[in-house]
Amino acid sequence: MKKRGFTLVEIMIVVAIIALLAAIAIPNLLGARRTANESAAKANIKILGTEEETFASSITGDGAYYATTAALQAQSAAATKFCAVPCTAAGCGGYIYTCVTGVGGYTFTAAPASEATGTITFTCSTGGVMTP
Repeated sequence: MKKRGFTLVEIMIVVAIIALLAAIAIPNLLGARRTANESAAKANIKILGTEEETFASSITGDGAYYATTAALQAQSAAATKFCAVPCTAAGCGGYIYTCVTGVGGYTFTAAPASEATGTITFTCSTGGVMTP
């Protein structure tokens, strides 16, 4: 009677191939995640700046920006999420947001919580100026 099945060597070869493929794929996936976090952070900061500029150019703002972060949060869903204290890295896409606003101007900053979640710090300041 002939026994059927895989030998130990065949199973070890399959496991080695799977490990090799995983070693190639995982760093690429982490890089894609970091890039996505950076793009989202940049877009979020731009949204906050746009909301400030829209308010300042409206009749209500009359050339001035929101006086406080709380006033901005009352009108903006994005500010409610990203300018809340604290906005944890997990809840904010791996970035930590800092929001400073006053009648004369504003500054919004998104800094990566770690190198795994991002490598670029984004800032949007008065006039909608984005850096980097």
